[in-house]
Amino acid sequence: MPRTNLGEFEELVLLIVAILNDNAYGVAVMDEIESQTERKINISAVHSALDRLETKGFLKSHIGGATKARGGRRKRFFTITVAGRTTIDFIKEQRNRLHDQIPGIDLGLS
Repeated sequence: MPRTNLGEFEELVLLIVAILNDNAYGVAVMDEIESQTERKINISAVHSALDRLETKGFLKSHIGGATKARGGRRKRFFTITVAGRTTIDFIKEQRNRLHDQIPGIDLGLS
């Protein structure tokens, strides 16, 4: 697989979009990250990461319909692409290989 460079936050956003499936839009991604990680996230950072991931071909987006609840504004929904799924699978395998190489440490607690 070609080299894939994702920052930690981009990887997190990509994973959350995959988890949310058809309901991934900026605020939902931000809320899910905060829920899953207990990290306070800025919506601008989420939107920037979503845009970068779409530019890299890991996400695609479409505009949903306007709703009264949003004052007539429309949501931009994101879905993961095949390249995005391949990337998160590759990252997971790579991390697992590295974790498997960590030697056991005797902490002398027995």
